[in-house]
Amino acid sequence: MDLLALADFTLVARHGGFGRAARAANRPKATLSRRVAELEAALDLRLFERGARMLKLTEEGRALFERTGVLLGELEETAAAIAAGGGTPKGRLRISAPLVFAQTAMGRLAAEFTLAYPAVRLEVTTDDRGVDMIEEGYDLVIRVNPAPDDALVGRVFLRDRLVVVATPALALPQADVPVPAVVRTAEDRQRWQVKSDAGSRTIAVEPVLALSSLIMVRDAVRTGVGAARLPFSLISRDLADGTLVSWGEVDTPEIALWALYPTRRLLSLRVKAFLDHLSEAFPTGSPDELAAYATP
Repeated sequence: MDLLALADFTLVARHGGFGRAARAANRPKATLSRRVAELEAALDLRLFERGARMLKLTEEGRALFERTGVLLGELEETAAAIAAGGGTPKGRLRISAPLVFAQTAMGRLAAEFTLAYPAVRLEVTTDDRGVDMIEEGYDLVIRVNPAPDDALVGRVFLRDRLVVVATPALALPQADVPVPAVVRTAEDRQRWQVKSDAGSRTIAVEPVLALSSLIMVRDAVRTGVGAARLPFSLISRDLADGTLVSWGEVDTPEIALWALYPTRRLLSLRVKAFLDHLSEAFPTGSPDELAAYATP
């Protein structure tokens, strides 16, 4: 494939027309038109629908632009950075983060990053689903215990643990006596396995309230309506001031927060800068560190 023709196609698609692309790049309109036609012939695909007064990407053209636009932009950025001896991160950086992490830490993280890198236009969205990074145009996603994905690489930058908590007024019941519980909407467990200094035990639970957000679960537990399983980072202050007490840690694998990016994409200066920012904010990646950061 002719990379020069691909670059010209991307230029035209980005500007929405041959004339605008020619003026922006100070290139002959006829040259851009010829290059795009040669690319269409080589691919045996129509990339643009051409009208008398409009130009529109075909479905195949849109798919090609979504993939090549980012890659060519990062190649240009990398080349410019090498020529400049490193360069300064700039441009748009789109990040998807899970709801609880976004609500407790992402606002401060984003603000501090913007102050450190004012030339980067940071956009953060919250989503607990598995977004398609390429199709939806994300540069980085933060996920909790993600499933293995050959298309993504990344690193763990934080760890947390689940703790069963309740108000001091709600006593830990005897074995097999159900305790009123506040649960996540999708949770259907009737027993919780916990471990503490006294050993391991099973707590029978009877859900009395189901909520979709862990923030709501924490707020409900504070009223004394029931016990709940919550991340330590979310209730560390409540444990410290005695608002809530711990019945033990949940006997499950730890919670790991990953920063992920596509393997097919060069690691841009923007992404690298944000990964470094995460490392600086959470140098050890411990639950206590996240708790301290979220509640300074």
